[in-house]
Amino acid sequence: MSTATINGWCLTSLSPAQTKSTLRPSISISARLNSPPSSSSSPAPPNLIQNRPVFAAPTPLITPTLREDMGTSYDEAVEALRKLLSEKASLQPVAAAKIEQITAQLKTTDGSSTTFDPVEKMKSGFIHFKKEKYDKNPSLYSELAKGQSPKFMVFACSDSRVCPSHVLNYHPGEAFVVRNVANMVPPYDKVKYAGVGSAIEYAVLHLKVEHIVVIGHSACGGIKGLMSFPFDGASSTDFIEDWVKIGLPAKAKVLAECGDLPFAEQCSVCEKEAVNLSLGNLLTYPFVRDGLVKKTLSLKGGYYDFVKGSFELWGLEFGLSPSLSVKDVATILHWKL
Repeated sequence: MSTATINGWCLTSLSPAQTKSTLRPSISISARLNSPPSSSSSPAPPNLIQNRPVFAAPTPLITPTLREDMGTSYDEAVEALRKLLSEKASLQPVAAAKIEQITAQLKTTDGSSTTFDPVEKMKSGFIHFKKEKYDKNPSLYSELAKGQSPKFMVFACSDSRVCPSHVLNYHPGEAFVVRNVANMVPPYDKVKYAGVGSAIEYAVLHLKVEHIVVIGHSACGGIKGLMSFPFDGASSTDFIEDWVKIGLPAKAKVLAECGDLPFAEQCSVCEKEAVNLSLGNLLTYPFVRDGLVKKTLSLKGGYYDFVKGSFELWGLEFGLSPSLSVKDVATILHWKL
């Protein structure tokens, strides 16, 4: 039997012989107050309000020992520990954290992976960033503290596999990024698409970006949805169908020109056609057109194939003449505004 004391509490781990044979692993936790004996036959209730940390405990508090007769599955041990904790409710402030630690240890002992800890993932990620990037580039981050002047505005998909800063090695301050499902740029609409419109307006008129890049990618779920949804008025989603139908002109073009291709290949073609559609939609924003005419802004399309590890980039040439309107330019690009 082993005993540890924490803030006036005594936690005791009993040997297997002192516990019931049905409890596995054979661990029992008891509590008592380490206070002088009183004349009363029953001990006074513990004082749970303390002015010092509850988890100021020596480590390890409890070290479980697994034997062959305890079984090979950690699930039984975990369930037994949780049952014990529920029966000893007064121990929860002290023992709950330890139970979770033992659970992780038992899982590791059994050869299974430990439970994913999102807080620890973010904490370790920030620590790495702080030590390896922020602290090693004081001049960069001191300049960024004063403001931003990115050269690029990037539209990219929300897909977790295609972060544009990672793929194109953009550093902080180099790209003003908008990410959404299927990297769509909707046409100018102050009411329906004010979110995207405000980002474009801010990037072009206030940040003075010089290049707007729309990047599509392989195996895009949003484009697959665009090609799959019937759009017959009976929507099966709250937001997705209404959003990806921005790409309906691209879908129509793909079906007209590549209708005999397998569905997967149609989706691949549409992933690029949707980029071109977004480039065309950018022409509906007056401040974008103004930047193109003044040669202070360029539009580019990109495509990242993470299966092959390749990247394509193309540009959109834009010009106006007395006999050529913006609608005519859009017609040349095979899009109807």
